[in-house]
This record gives sequence, structure tokens and C-alpha cells, in this order.
Amino acid sequence: MLIEQIIIYGAVALLCLVVVFIYMRKLKAASKETEAKVEKAKEEGLFEPVSLHPEIDLNKCIKSAACVTACPEKDILGVVNGKGTLINASNCVGHGACFHACPVDAISLVIGTEKRGVDLPHVSEDYESNVPGIYIAGELGGMGLIKNSVEQGKAAVENMVKKGLKTGGDAYDLIIVGAGPAGIAGSLTAKKLGLKFLTLEQGSLGGTVYTFPRAKIVMTSPMDLPLFGQVRLRDTSKAELLSLWTEVLTKNDIKITEHTKVEKIDYEENLFKVTTNKEETFLAKRILLAIGRRGSPRKLNVPGEDLEKVAYRLLEPENISGKNVMVVGGGDSAVESAMLLAEQNKVILSYRSDAFSRIKPKNREKIQQAIDKQLLEVQFNTNVDRIEPDKVILKNGSPENIKEFENDLVYIFAGGELPTKFLEKAGIQITKRFGYTMRKHN
Repeated sequence: MLIEQIIIYGAVALLCLVVVFIYMRKLKAASKETEAKVEKAKEEGLFEPVSLHPEIDLNKCIKSAACVTACPEKDILGVVNGKGTLINASNCVGHGACFHACPVDAISLVIGTEKRGVDLPHVSEDYESNVPGIYIAGELGGMGLIKNSVEQGKAAVENMVKKGLKTGGDAYDLIIVGAGPAGIAGSLTAKKLGLKFLTLEQGSLGGTVYTFPRAKIVMTSPMDLPLFGQVRLRDTSKAELLSLWTEVLTKNDIKITEHTKVEKIDYEENLFKVTTNKEETFLAKRILLAIGRRGSPRKLNVPGEDLEKVAYRLLEPENISGKNVMVVGGGDSAVESAMLLAEQNKVILSYRSDAFSRIKPKNREKIQQAIDKQLLEVQFNTNVDRIEPDKVILKNGSPENIKEFENDLVYIFAGGELPTKFLEKAGIQITKRFGYTMRKHN
């Protein structure tokens, strides 16, 4: 009997050892694979984050890898030798899925790094700026992802009411500046709460989303849209998303005042006075700034940039054909636009660095395929020297090392400039943040 028990216990112990050995071997193999990905990311310039990204508290992390599984972008996070680590941090778009998936709250969402600062307006936990009554939501506050912007627009308006905003009187209860994701969510929430409000948009419904190329994928995770419910669209196109927003706003009798830019915001007699480019003025008890960080496109400041053939956004690439096109930039917008235009045009993409370091993995694969098939030409390590009516001159390093290209159209995607002057005139403080932890709200 004793011998049988020894044999049984021995067999169980041996089985456990085999299981542990196999498990540890898999962990070691996975760790080596992740280490290789990290080294590759460093070589390709993708290891350093450029925007909103996760930061792991290794003292809290239990290495469950739930964050790795939850990340929709993949290969942003990994585990090396039992410790959580960033991999392709530059590709992070701030979904926040890792933040919510972590069972021990070991992940924070951070914008900026110790070396790279990001200019951000002062925003409290309830989205109120340093100016009482002016709230900020969405991209301007650092949260550019559509889902996060929607959550913030909704929460900001709800917080206004919680802090005592009451309807009544001749003035608007709320003026919403911007009709992008945060502004639309804020408008729907204001309608739901019975507020008297006005939404002003300097461009068209959708804000920054409207300026995306038609085929651009703009949302990859579900969101909760006020007065509608859960929106579960995967790989959603710009057209589909704008159509959904139009449908929801129309159904709830909400009108967006488009092509109306807010020039300044003053405070008079306990009310905000909003002045537009149409010389109109409106009074409101509260303001929600739901504008993008790109108040105006960043220019190259080169000769010829004021020619009619130069543009800073691409709306209908399908209507452009048979042209010599120069696309300037190395981000997702530039790469996506170049590939769309290459379907019917001869396209040259000029990028100042020696490799693409700020684009999503899918775009990286597609642009490389396009280069391999010679569907377009990429001029790395180049800057625009000047633009002429029938050509573009690029320089590589020195003014003497130049190349000329026949050209009909130029599209510049150099990012945008924070509307600092507008914000400062309204009294809003702007601070350069290094490794600033963003607050998430459910």
C-alpha cells in the first residue's frame, strides 16, 4: 500500500514537473520573441512613444499579459523575463484597452516622455480648465482617439450639470465649440439633459474626421454614443461614421452650425461672450472646447507654398487622376493619402527621415508593398526646398544636393499647430508636459 502511494505521488509530482517545465520553456521562448521585437522596434525607431501611451508600474504588475491580449493594435506591449514592457510604443493610438484590462491597475496612460514634452491646456478631473466654466474634451486635451473623445465630451457636459449648471434665461446654457467626436457627444448629452445649447464648427460636421481621405479607417473599437447606445463598428470608414453621426443628430433634432469659426471668448457679467468670424456674438453660461489640437495646418515656410496647387488635406482622391503629385510627410495621413493617390496618379512621397517611424503596422506593410511594386516613389531624407508652378525642388542635406520633379499638385501633411493664441486670449493656461498621466473615466 505504501509503495503504491509512493508511486502515485511520484507520478503526480513528475507530471507537475513536466507541466512546469513545458510552461517555463514556453515563457522563455515567448520572452526571447518579445526581446527580439523590442530590439527591432528600437532599430526602426518605434520603441519611443510619440503620443498617448501606456506606462507600466512593475511593482504592481503581476505579468498576467491581459494587457497584451486586450490591445487592438498588437505588439504595443509584451512580457520579457516576467516583466511587462513596451515594444512598438510609437504605434500606440491610446485605445485604453490595456488600461481597462489590467486586473491590478498597473497601467497608466501617459502623454509625453521625459525627453519629449507635449503642450497641453490645464484640465481638471471633471474636464474643467483653469477658467471656471470653460471645459475641454477630446484631442485638445490629449485624448485623440474617437472612442475616448466621445467619452470625454459626454462626461464633460454631465459634470457641468453636476456642478450646478441650470437651464433658463435668454443666454445659452452651453456653447460647444467643435463638432468632432467630442463635440457631437457633448451635443447629444446636452440634448439628453434638456440644456439650451449651440454647437459651432469652423469646418464641416465631423471636424478632423471630415478632413480624412474617404477610404481612411477612423474607428477600430466600439463606443457608447449618447441617445443612441453602443456603436459596434469595426474597421469603420469615414463615410460610415459621418453617416451615423448625421442620422443620430437628425433623429434628435440637433443642428450643427457649420463653417463658423469662434474667433474669441470673453467673460462679461457672469456670462461668456462668444464672437465668430461672421461677426456674430452669443452669450452662454458654460463653454465646451471640443476642437482639435491642429488649430491650423503647420506650413513648411518655403517659397511657392502659397501657390493654388498646394493643399493640406485630401478629401476626394478618386477625383484626381493623371497628375504628377508630391505628398510631403511621414505620418499615417501622408502615407494613406499617397497610396490613395497612387491608384490614378504618379506619386512621389517626400519624408525628412530615413524610415517611417510614426505609422501604424498595417500602413507600414501597405506602403512597403506599394514601394516594392513601384506603385509610388519615396524620397527619404529630403525636405522641400521650393515649389514652382510646374515642379517641386527637394533638397537632401545641403542646398547643393537638390532634385527636381515635374509636378501638378502638392499635398503637405506636416501636422498642425496648437491654437495657443486663441486659448491664451480666453485665459487658458498651456503647459509643456513631460510624462503626464492622463485621467481615464468610465
